[in-house]
Amino acid sequence: MPENKAKRPPLKPGPDGIVRLAGGNPQIAKGYGDEVVQRYIAAMPGWQKDVGRKLDTIIEKAIPNVQKAVKWNTPFYGLEQDVYFVSYHCMTKYVKVAFHNGAGLEPKPPGTSKQAKVRYLDIYENEALDEDQFADWVKQASQLPGEKL
Repeated sequence: MPENKAKRPPLKPGPDGIVRLAGGNPQIAKGYGDEVVQRYIAAMPGWQKDVGRKLDTIIEKAIPNVQKAVKWNTPFYGLEQDVYFVSYHCMTKYVKVAFHNGAGLEPKPPGTSKQAKVRYLDIYENEALDEDQFADWVKQASQLPGEKL
C-alpha cells in the first residue's frame, strides 16, 4: 500500500455501542443461536428492524426447529449448524434476503445473482411483504440442500 494513501478512520459505535457498516448493517460478532440473531435484529436501523422481526417470525413459524447463526454480520437460518438455506442483510435502502439454493424454488424469487443457485428478494421501506409467499419459499428452501458456510 502506498505510504501517501490515507487510511480510513475506524468506524465508531452508535449510541447502543454497535458499529454499523456500509448501508447501516450492524456489526455483530459471530455466534450461534437465537440470542445472537435477536441482537442483530435489535441493531438493525430504523424500519429495517421491523422487517428483521417479521422475517425471523415467519422463518421460525415455517420451520420450528430452525438453527440460527450470525456470520459475516448476517443472520443465517438452516436445519443444521453451518448449513444454511436463507439469510438477510441490511443495505442502504432495502433488506436483501438471500435464498442460497433459490434457483430451485417455485416461483423463483425475483432477484438474480452471479451465483447460479442463489436468488434474492429485496424488501424496501413501505413495500408490503407477501408473507404467505415468503413462508412458502422458506419451507421449500428448507427441503433443498443448504449451503455449508
